[in-house]
Amino acid sequence: MIIEREVFKKIEPFVKSKEAIVITGMRRTGKTTTLNYFYNKINSGNKLFFDLENPINRMYFEKANYEEIKSNLEFMGLDFNKKAYVFLDEIQFIPSIPSIAKYFIDHYGVKFFMTGSASFYLKNLFSESLSGRKYVFEIYPLNFKEFLKFKNISFSFGKKITREQFLTLKPLYEEYMNFGGFPEVVLKKSLEEKLMALRDIFASFFNLEIVNFGDFRRNDVIKNLLLLLMERTGSMVDMQRLSKELGVSRPTLYEYISFLEGVYFIKRIRPLSRGKGTEIRKRPKIYICDTGFINTFVKIDKGRIFENSIFQILNQKGELNFYRKKSGAEIDFILDKEYAYEVKLSGDAGDFKKLKTLAAHLSIKNFKVITLKYTQEEGFIYPFQL
Repeated sequence: MIIEREVFKKIEPFVKSKEAIVITGMRRTGKTTTLNYFYNKINSGNKLFFDLENPINRMYFEKANYEEIKSNLEFMGLDFNKKAYVFLDEIQFIPSIPSIAKYFIDHYGVKFFMTGSASFYLKNLFSESLSGRKYVFEIYPLNFKEFLKFKNISFSFGKKITREQFLTLKPLYEEYMNFGGFPEVVLKKSLEEKLMALRDIFASFFNLEIVNFGDFRRNDVIKNLLLLLMERTGSMVDMQRLSKELGVSRPTLYEYISFLEGVYFIKRIRPLSRGKGTEIRKRPKIYICDTGFINTFVKIDKGRIFENSIFQILNQKGELNFYRKKSGAEIDFILDKEYAYEVKLSGDAGDFKKLKTLAAHLSIKNFKVITLKYTQEEGFIYPFQL
């Protein structure tokens, strides 16, 4: 049984449009499952599904003459005289797919559903070939509400959470913090199985995204960079210092960072700037795609793990920034320039007062401290309420 994700509802309105639907994101986050969900949902027998990791399936599309591809699809049972649907999983294996899809959309009105793991690759691939003919949807590791759904746990609470509700939800959130939101990891029962799954996902990511598609000469440097970035999650990374640590030039390091962001391993959060002279404008903060990776491969304090877990939830809700003054006063996350959040494992009234002052400075009216300590004070929320 396929467990419905929040992204399914975002895709639904575009199922009947003529444009191709492209689903991308970090490896093993559920792209193939999403493709299968919509394949089963399409009420038509005139549809085909191809896993392009399979070399035999790739052969059907590796033709210079696109009418030969049409003959191949007809041989497989597709009727071009009526509405046809083609589902392609892992399209990064065939660089010409965007051009092929454009041809069949324009000439035969075929509806395409496609997945690809490497956003960096896909953005370059799709920049021109499918311009105006695609909708792109990104899939991330599970947020906490999806995490509960995958564990078959249902809760309903109002604006105020009672102590009993908090004590029930806190250990579940701590599990989410410790092992992250990769669907297969969430579904594993034992600690050993979860750790093995996380190591396997990381190995798969490294071998298939970095070694196969990254085309870098120093894969050992990339691996060291991954570990260093995990250790620095939530921090403004000093690129000059990091380049010296790794023994690479700053331009090379920037190239690596851009690639890792493109394949969804990290995300750079930019500082919010409204023209004031006191903010630190240039250096972004870096977060990791999943706390499970961090806890498996490096050791950092629980407060930063908590902050990264909040990033995982807010990152799926809109545009994120942070705010920091030279004095050191800061706001951890600003969502869509309208909502300010400070993240504290054990927040107190002083934290809320500081946040209120900084939010007023930015003319932001909605602000909360996110904490994992039970409190009845105003201005505090728990991660379960996001």
